Amino acid sequence: MLKEFMYTTEQNNEDLEDKNIQSSTTPQILKDNNTSEHEETKENVFSETEETKPQMENNCPPRGTLNKIITNGVFLSLIWCVTWSISGRDSLPGGNLFGLLIIFYCAIIGGKLVELIRIPSVPQLPPLLGMLLAGFTIRNVPFLSKHVHISNTWSSTLRNIALTVILIRAGLGLDPKALKHLKGVCLRLSMGPCLMEACSAAVISHFLMNFPWQWGFLLGFVLGAVSPAVVVPSMLVLQDNGYGIEKGIPTLLIAASSLDDILAITGFNTCFSIVFSTGDILRNIIASFWDVIIGVMVGIVLGIFVQYFPSRDQTNIPLKRAFLVLSMCVSAVLGSHHLGKHAAGGLCTLVLTFIGGISWSKEKIRVQEIISSVWDIFQPLLFGLVGQEVSVASLKSNAIGVSVATVCLALLVRISFTFSLMSFAGFNFKEKIFIALSWMPKATVQAVLGPLALERARISAPHLEPYSKDVMTIAFLAILITAPNGALVIGLLGPKLLTRHDPKEITVELTRLELH
Repeated sequence: MLKEFMYTTEQNNEDLEDKNIQSSTTPQILKDNNTSEHEETKENVFSETEETKPQMENNCPPRGTLNKIITNGVFLSLIWCVTWSISGRDSLPGGNLFGLLIIFYCAIIGGKLVELIRIPSVPQLPPLLGMLLAGFTIRNVPFLSKHVHISNTWSSTLRNIALTVILIRAGLGLDPKALKHLKGVCLRLSMGPCLMEACSAAVISHFLMNFPWQWGFLLGFVLGAVSPAVVVPSMLVLQDNGYGIEKGIPTLLIAASSLDDILAITGFNTCFSIVFSTGDILRNIIASFWDVIIGVMVGIVLGIFVQYFPSRDQTNIPLKRAFLVLSMCVSAVLGSHHLGKHAAGGLCTLVLTFIGGISWSKEKIRVQEIISSVWDIFQPLLFGLVGQEVSVASLKSNAIGVSVATVCLALLVRISFTFSLMSFAGFNFKEKIFIALSWMPKATVQAVLGPLALERARISAPHLEPYSKDVMTIAFLAILITAPNGALVIGLLGPKLLTRHDPKEITVELTRLELH
């Protein structure tokens, strides 16, 4: 009995302990549940505050586009302050530096505004159109034209430097392998349409605008050049998407655009020397060819020099080469103008850059990138200054109509002749139409060459100023008409008229051909 009683009491004690344990754990569980719920709500509130915190930080200080606008505005103000502290009154309204800053920034804004114009299924317009219109607006708005003045010497020097940068890019852009592979078609495309448009523009302007023959050919070579600033970017887009790459159409047009500019600039310099020189025409032509020979010889010597200097064991070789080439070419172009040998400087630049670039191999791309950065500075200045030269008040009543007719008729002859030249090059009907129409945009060379005759006439031959103003007006209208239309034609007709192939497959086939 005693044992049974002890057993039952122990069992009851164990039951009581179990109940106590259960009763003690129950509030703990409840407590844990409440704690976890509280922590979850706390984490949710914390995460919400973390999500709202960056949104509050984005508003102050400003970021994105607003921050960029404020930063560029501060840069503009500081540049003007530094310029004013150095030059004084020249940086105030009416001074040369003030005018340059206004034209430069207005041209950049005009280019950005044109880039913002986005029309579905329509290619983007070239920014140079906005830069040109910005300069035109500054000249023809009375309040702006009253305070923005740039001397002819400054304007001429800047345009010649811009011409030098264009020629450097053309010389470095010549690919010896592509020229060797497409030499026959490339020479025909670069020389034939340019010479035909120059001759047709000379005839049309002689009978339609009463131009003397030498002025007609000078105008013809101004109009004869195609613009790489419009053609090259458009062709690179088509090439990246695989259009026309089987027959090398984008490569052909890119290579021929540089040669086309070289021919037009050389022809213009020859006619320029004849127009503004006195004496026998035959003697002037012989002197121009002598200038060409001098330019080529000096270019060969300097091109061989830049092949070996700086040497490959130095640091920052691309930067040093770009600076060396740029300084040599600017000195050659400006020096030749001071010496009266206008054709020599341009040819020296082209030969120098072409020969020097042959031995630079992969480093040539880096030099081209540096020169492109220099062009980004001079492009707004160039087109802004060209637009600023055109005054609506000084135009004759029938000048615009006659000028547009001259440009359009010469352009029609160019397109027709280009189509005929491509008939024996292995292209089908659609490809010939595309090449002929894409070979019409004009911009950079016209912007450089158009005002040169006007500047020279103001200095040394005031009686020739009416002809030079007409040349300037026609160059302006040619850019305004052909640059946007050319970009639209290339972007719209390229995918419709050219055959598309996979760029990777075409590249593989070309590498196999090169290996064999």
